[in-house]
Amino acid sequence: MTRAAHFPEHLRARRKGLSSKWTGRFFIGGVIAMSIANPPASAEDARDVLAPNGRLRVGVHLGSPTSMVRRPDSGEIHGLAFDLGNELARRLDVAFERVDYQRIADVLEAMKAGAVDFTISNATPARAADVAFSQTLLSLELGYLVSATSPIASLSDVDRPGMRIGVGQGSTSQRTLPKLLSQAKVIAAANLASAIRMLDDGELDAFATNKPTLFEMADQMKGARVLDGRWGEEHLAVAIHRGRDGGMAYLRRFVEDVQSNGFLESAVARATLRGVIAPR
Repeated sequence: MTRAAHFPEHLRARRKGLSSKWTGRFFIGGVIAMSIANPPASAEDARDVLAPNGRLRVGVHLGSPTSMVRRPDSGEIHGLAFDLGNELARRLDVAFERVDYQRIADVLEAMKAGAVDFTISNATPARAADVAFSQTLLSLELGYLVSATSPIASLSDVDRPGMRIGVGQGSTSQRTLPKLLSQAKVIAAANLASAIRMLDDGELDAFATNKPTLFEMADQMKGARVLDGRWGEEHLAVAIHRGRDGGMAYLRRFVEDVQSNGFLESAVARATLRGVIAPR
């Protein structure tokens, strides 16, 4: 499969005026009602709500282009959470502070506790109980990664007796996949580095998460393959501390702006994010 960064043509088209296709497809529940209740805020008004400590604390976890990746050749850091957090901090005229964690579940726990102000996450109903989400930034394919020596050739080979399918500890996949697999066993890995080691050592037969992360992992494993097809979808959105709805109107406007002005497209390319789903 291709290793080139993929970004749907519809986003480039949107810059020519086709915005309704994107925004109409991806608004999550409550966004329209909240827009009416909360008129757009200025950066000055939003600053005290979204960055109450005078800096924007951006929670990231290393290894996923949806969050943060470090290029081995240059050491350069990119990722959706990292780049968009930097951009929001610039617009709010506050300092950017990166806060590192092992996995997205840790980032969201820290946000719930008030230690993180901003991140990018799969916007699920379970997570929405703890943090507040913007409308969707991007939707991604969920898939499987297998090692070079794996006999698994397709999605239909995954759910069989004896198969051990890895997921991230505390991830959405950990909650969802056991409901979809009737025969294979789901095993949690502490982080993405542990998942790569478990695949290489034969402790896992496959690893499941969003495809941008799977491709990033595959780049670090000789001969590893991301299987064709998908077992689900993931809808990424900006997450902020629940209770800061006073800044949500500004945040939604920020999301619309980066979608339309090319910033999101550039961030996707810089992070070499692959597996984006074009809206239907």
